[in-house]
Amino acid sequence: MPQLGETVTEGKVTKWFKSAGDAVQPGDNLFEIETDKTSMEVPATSAGVLSEIRVAVGDVAAVGAVVAVIAGDGAAVVSTPAVKAVPVAQKAAAQPAKAAAAPMPVYAARANTPLDPFDAIRRPEQNFGPARLPGGTTVTPLARRLAAQSGIDLGGISPSGPGGRIVAQDIETAMAKAGKSLTLAAAPRAHGASANSVKAQFAPGSYEEIPLDGMRRTIATRLVESKQTVPHFYLTADIDLDHLIAVRAEANVLHADIKLSINDFIIRALALALQRVPAANAVWAEDSILRFKASDIGVAVSIDGGLITPVIRNAHTKTVAAISAEMKDLAARARSKKLRPQEYQGGTSAVSNLGMYGVREFAAIINPPQATILAVGAARRAPIETKDGSVKFINQMTVTLSCDHRVVDGVLGAELLQAFRLFIEHPIGMMI
Repeated sequence: MPQLGETVTEGKVTKWFKSAGDAVQPGDNLFEIETDKTSMEVPATSAGVLSEIRVAVGDVAAVGAVVAVIAGDGAAVVSTPAVKAVPVAQKAAAQPAKAAAAPMPVYAARANTPLDPFDAIRRPEQNFGPARLPGGTTVTPLARRLAAQSGIDLGGISPSGPGGRIVAQDIETAMAKAGKSLTLAAAPRAHGASANSVKAQFAPGSYEEIPLDGMRRTIATRLVESKQTVPHFYLTADIDLDHLIAVRAEANVLHADIKLSINDFIIRALALALQRVPAANAVWAEDSILRFKASDIGVAVSIDGGLITPVIRNAHTKTVAAISAEMKDLAARARSKKLRPQEYQGGTSAVSNLGMYGVREFAAIINPPQATILAVGAARRAPIETKDGSVKFINQMTVTLSCDHRVVDGVLGAELLQAFRLFIEHPIGMMI
């Protein structure tokens, strides 16, 4: 089972393209997997015969678990039906050492070889920078957290990640050897409350119990972690939309094939604001702050069972029309769970817009390691006082910038929000 990002710990097999006994070539699609965020076809990395399928359709396997075996030509085919995947800890303890001529697994424990097509898309490791141990070995943020939670000594770990990094799989392997269990995917319990104690407060039959799926568990874990570990503070501003609405209407009349939304302009404005205030275009990397040249803007998209944040890369270099077309494509594929990991991982800031639901104002939770997220409310008619003391009505929206105080202090956050407001209220600046 391949790893599709640092926070992904398991995947569900949803389809097999090959059957036991079929010949396969490198690049042939073997099976389709679904994680909490996306679905993806997994190709073979070697030629031979698919001699054994170990994970049936609908079963979930941990990252690094062997889901099938490819043997050389003429090898015996295992005709037994597919069985459920063995958890990583049990597999590592029970699996004997491989003989020299043993069949080659499709994806065994995470390895850093040129044949692994997923090495190139592990953006959290590549973009957000691991910490460096005294001996020079680097460690990814998730690997550090796992090691701290499980009491694993990083000094005794042999790195297997890109560039000699210690990654999450290395910690999981060490935990398996030490007989420790991985509990990262479980959602934290508030104030020690158990499921039974919560249910006991309500009459039997008065509720429907909805089991947690992988996406909801991941969302719960990450949001609780964010609010507990990231020092949030919030800046709110009211912004005049009159000019922007007029420009948008004119653009949509002149280009009937392009239907721009207010959100398309918001993405562009935030990207340009980050360029104008580069110190805010940064993320927290535990032992350092990483400041970026490009403005990669994540946009929260509601999907069945949760949400996902596809990223508009280099949004500061793209026209509003280009952002609009890209966002429509990303949102459509997000809802069908067809996004590739590199399309939703990373990002230097994000936008969450609930204006279409009539929400006037709200504060969003930061998605670490990002340091900011902009919450956008609905446009509304509001009275304001003019310079001559009279009152007029304008189109206005309220936005709230959530900031990680470790990276963005009050003045820096205010400068970023001021720059964003300038672009929205003077949209011609986004066209130059």
